[in-house]
Amino acid sequence: MASKLTNKKETRPTAVVAVTKLSAKDKAWWKDGVQFECQGSGKCCVSHDQYGFVYLTESDRVNMAKLLKLKLTDFEVQYCEVTDGFYHLKEIKDPKCMFLKDKRCTVYEARPTQCRTWPFWPEVMNAKTWKKEVAAFCPGIGKGRVWSAVEIQTILDEQAMSENES
Repeated sequence: MASKLTNKKETRPTAVVAVTKLSAKDKAWWKDGVQFECQGSGKCCVSHDQYGFVYLTESDRVNMAKLLKLKLTDFEVQYCEVTDGFYHLKEIKDPKCMFLKDKRCTVYEARPTQCRTWPFWPEVMNAKTWKKEVAAFCPGIGKGRVWSAVEIQTILDEQAMSENES
């Protein structure tokens, strides 16, 4: 979810957990898959305190800049901040994402990896956290198709790789 700004070793925010740290117990509850279909509520685009930052890899920033027809440096100045060496979207007074308008993502085609991989984030993929942090507010949980364990693992791996991108 983050991209390093410098070559010096930086630590990631504590909410970010590498997929390899998921235990067999954490994975057991979703071994038969998870039913999920986005309902377009926009609730996942609103800060829920602990998960406030939308981290951006370099490729996320490049794609978003291209979609917005901006030079990369102009996009970064206008829309990004760097905290602990990691790029993320600027926080605004409103807890919702600056790109959320009328419950729709205005940069959907170039949305960041962190957004594309929701709700399958390593830090919420244990049964207790899933129930408390995801299912409690996301109206898409329990609806639509069942995502297989293989598909979920692929998404978790994509998220983990984006967290390691420098």
